[in-house]
Amino acid sequence: MSSTDRRETRSCVSCGINIAGTNAASFKCPDCGAQIYRCAKCRKQSNLYECPDCGFLGP
Repeated sequence: MSSTDRRETRSCVSCGINIAGTNAASFKCPDCGAQIYRCAKCRKQSNLYECPDCGFLGP
């Protein structure tokens, strides 16, 4: 298995697109600390997101 195969696929938590190689944001959930990824478009539009681990809703 190559390092590329082992790499976790990262997708925007709001719209689901693959964010590899994009201007995306990565931050920890304010409630549970899970890693969250958002694409630039969803951030700019202030689309809501939901933490996949705890259900926290954010702008």
